[in-house]
Amino acid sequence: MKKRVAVGAGLLIAVSGLQGAEDLSTMFSEGKTSGQIRMFSVSRSVSDSRPGKDEYTRKANALGGYLKYETAQLHGLSLGAAFYTTNGFLLESPKTDYIKVDPTLLGPDNENYTFLGEAYLQYTRSKTRFKGGRQKLDTPMAGSDDARMLPNLFEAYMLSNTDIPDTTLLAGHITRFAQGTFGRVYNAGILSATSGYSAVDSRDHAGSFVNMGGYAVGEETRGVSVASVTYAGVEGLKLQLWDYYAHDILNALYGQADYTMKAGNYAPFLAAQFIKEDDVGSKALKNLGGDGKIDSFYWGLKAGVNVGNFSAHLAYSHASANKSGDEPYANAIITPWGGMSAFTQGMVTRHMFLAGTKASKAAFSYNWKDFGPDLETGFYYTDFDMDAFNGYTLDDASESGFDLIYNSRVVKNLQLRFRGNFTSDYLVTDTGALDWDEYRLIANYSF
Repeated sequence: MKKRVAVGAGLLIAVSGLQGAEDLSTMFSEGKTSGQIRMFSVSRSVSDSRPGKDEYTRKANALGGYLKYETAQLHGLSLGAAFYTTNGFLLESPKTDYIKVDPTLLGPDNENYTFLGEAYLQYTRSKTRFKGGRQKLDTPMAGSDDARMLPNLFEAYMLSNTDIPDTTLLAGHITRFAQGTFGRVYNAGILSATSGYSAVDSRDHAGSFVNMGGYAVGEETRGVSVASVTYAGVEGLKLQLWDYYAHDILNALYGQADYTMKAGNYAPFLAAQFIKEDDVGSKALKNLGGDGKIDSFYWGLKAGVNVGNFSAHLAYSHASANKSGDEPYANAIITPWGGMSAFTQGMVTRHMFLAGTKASKAAFSYNWKDFGPDLETGFYYTDFDMDAFNGYTLDDASESGFDLIYNSRVVKNLQLRFRGNFTSDYLVTDTGALDWDEYRLIANYSF
């Protein structure tokens, strides 16, 4: 870390020497400050019929967000930094009791934390842009997954270019991962590795930048190299193809096609996606059990329509199945760095990446702004047809939920959100089942 800071400081001094203090002063004086203040409350009422378990309700409240500053460009060069923080309040005691205090809003041991989540250098020349350092990424298989208080963040070095008409090319390398607060709900295993987080226990990593392989499978690697091409040269059509080479772990190929038509007030849309994963240097996977081999395939389809302020869609997906119960990872979709792009995911239930799962989802929403308030109401239902060798649960699962989003017209940039999700047979074992009803209240003020 000290070497990276020294290199950045040296570059800044060099720029100062070349351009003079007046130019460097303008670079900072014309910079922009932005951020978000977030208040979050969550309450989950759990029903667990397994031996030694019981019914309980765990809650948490937190206040935090981020504050970001980015300089103006100086001959294409700019710098940026952002601090992130989460601070609990009105928590039960003892707060380390995870059946009393929900861990998804806080840091290790349910403590508050503040850290430098973004610190990057950005250089733009014509239609080419480089961004290196700590930053926020939102890509199909490595993303922020901003579902609770603080998002996932990355140390990455990304180069993008748009010289080819209607085409974006991207290449880069990701070296470190800072898990957000949502990942603290997972405590290792196949469900965690297929739900966007680590296959080993990583609950103490929130707010810390750690090696990509060390986080994912407990062994340090050379990180993840990524390349993509996105094409939007046909009206209504967007095509994208991504490749993630996670050194000594796996290679993941992601593809998606989206097509939207316009017919008067109607806008039907279709989308398809696939993920193909294969192990590469599976040594890092062997400590997860089995021989460490991965040969998995997932595909999904979505169809819907937008009519004015109304939107509805149906989605279906299928993951390749394991041949036995001895290799739970072999045909599952492993996504340990927050990548959660599936058409059929629930608000919490993400069983669609477990091996052999056939998942379906129906969702619709309506914005009531024509009647006065800028209020969007959404509802969904997901169903997961689980294969016998999925590696996690013994029966099918489902989840329903709602999402109410209100954008205030009185207080500019204030958004209030009320969400709920209700699971059925989330986990079924020989001795019982686990389910819950969860409610979230979120206030976001962006500036």
